[in-house]
Amino acid sequence: MACLGVFVAYLPVTTVSVSLPAIQRAMGASTSQLSWVSDAFVLPMAALILTTGVWGDVHGRKRVFQTGIAFCALGAAVSLASDSVQSLWVGQAASGLGAAALLPTTLALISHAVPDHRERGRFIGLWAMSMLASLAVGPLIAGSLLEHVGVRWIFLLPVPVSLVVLVVAAFLLPDSRAPHGRRLDWPGQISAAVAVTAVVYGVIEGGADGFGTPHVVAALVLGAVSAVVFVVVERRSASPMLDLTLFRSPAFAATSLVAMISFLGLIGFFFALSLYFGLVQHLSTLEAGLRLVLVSGTSLVVGVPVGRLMHRVSARVMITAGLVVMAGSLLSLTGIDAGTSYGSIAWRLVLLGLGMGTVLTPMTASAVSSVPHHLAGMAAAGNNAFRQVGGALGPAVLGALLTTRALGALPGRLADAAVPAETGEHVLAVAREQGLGAVAGLDLGAATGPALSALGGSFLDGLRLCLVVSASLALLAALACAVLLRPAASAAGRPADAAGAGSAAGAAALAPRTAGGPAHVSTGGVPAQGVRSAP
Repeated sequence: MACLGVFVAYLPVTTVSVSLPAIQRAMGASTSQLSWVSDAFVLPMAALILTTGVWGDVHGRKRVFQTGIAFCALGAAVSLASDSVQSLWVGQAASGLGAAALLPTTLALISHAVPDHRERGRFIGLWAMSMLASLAVGPLIAGSLLEHVGVRWIFLLPVPVSLVVLVVAAFLLPDSRAPHGRRLDWPGQISAAVAVTAVVYGVIEGGADGFGTPHVVAALVLGAVSAVVFVVVERRSASPMLDLTLFRSPAFAATSLVAMISFLGLIGFFFALSLYFGLVQHLSTLEAGLRLVLVSGTSLVVGVPVGRLMHRVSARVMITAGLVVMAGSLLSLTGIDAGTSYGSIAWRLVLLGLGMGTVLTPMTASAVSSVPHHLAGMAAAGNNAFRQVGGALGPAVLGALLTTRALGALPGRLADAAVPAETGEHVLAVAREQGLGAVAGLDLGAATGPALSALGGSFLDGLRLCLVVSASLALLAALACAVLLRPAASAAGRPADAAGAGSAAGAAALAPRTAGGPAHVSTGGVPAQGVRSAP
């Protein structure tokens, strides 16, 4: 049931990402509106994942699991019936709420059902593989459906699957809750949600309207102030949503940074590359899906041997090496153009999947193993939350960079393509007001071919900038990992084994904040006794 739950939760991620060009054409969405299609799903997940873990601890995980599945079904149904990009946002947001409830709860259900920590590790590994499997099959499902039916039908599958899981859970799923009292941290929850939402809104709208416009400046200021409020509230809370003393552990700080950057790059990369396949290479959704699945599919395959190597190879070495491989693959992608063949791009995408698969599994294990036992669950939930914040920022940041650079390069590209000045002005106006995708649908007579060529060239300029920025962030994360994970590795002795969770170094770093906290924190679903085998 936990594996089905996380499969349903993550299904919209790549299903929607690969369908973005089709969504843009069908609904006439601008690039910034298209960014919100992805972020409307990821934002609720990022903002509420810690709270839903506590809610399950307090009110019962079965109830939260069923609520999450119900929201996934509701969101998919709303998206299926949507006839505008705004109604699609509503459906995506409801699905994101469901995913926020499912991610921590499914891990908690496994921990309750499998008391033995050695046996539990195998089941948590299956849980992680189910998440990657959902990312892998999403593009294939979307591509197959769009070959025969309209874009709204990509949201059909989660509806019957969710309803079946909901019915089966009512009869077969046992309930559980945390053995020690917990309570919701409403001030922390509200300030965190406002901070994440305001920052993402500011970045998306800044890319479309300019970062100096009043509403963008106000959003970014609100985000910064809310982040400061969150820090102050959490430091004073008797039952914090996220204990900030976790960041006294260099290993936890490093893995949190890696988690955010990895998902910023992954989700943002899917966003930008799917537009490249649609707008530049003019591929069908199925053809684009067969290319994108190389990333998540390779990560899924690599995850099995990586899990076995964790007890032999330092997590610091594995994560750093994976990030360097990711950076190399992203830089290699800067050489693609409109005529790049499938074979030429395939090895680059496989290399990216190899790096992602090497990073994701030891990243969570290091986050959990770097803190004392009683904070292990909160560490796992915090690591998940940073992943989703990165996932929300990915389309926002890369979409803004892509749009700004492409619009800046388009006038020169139009001139180089000998497009008449009056036609070029019309193309620029459409691109600025309706988005780059709208240009592809224009009938410009004899100038159509040169204009589309100019559009593709300017888009590639923006894509290359996104790839360079993503590669630079991956190298920055690799440097942070190499520096900050070193003490944890030497202290633990077995870097991939979470037996170091209660190490003297971790305990000393975090001891001042243990007073007043519960002896067992299961927020996020990984209890202390299960730390040894966490993925």
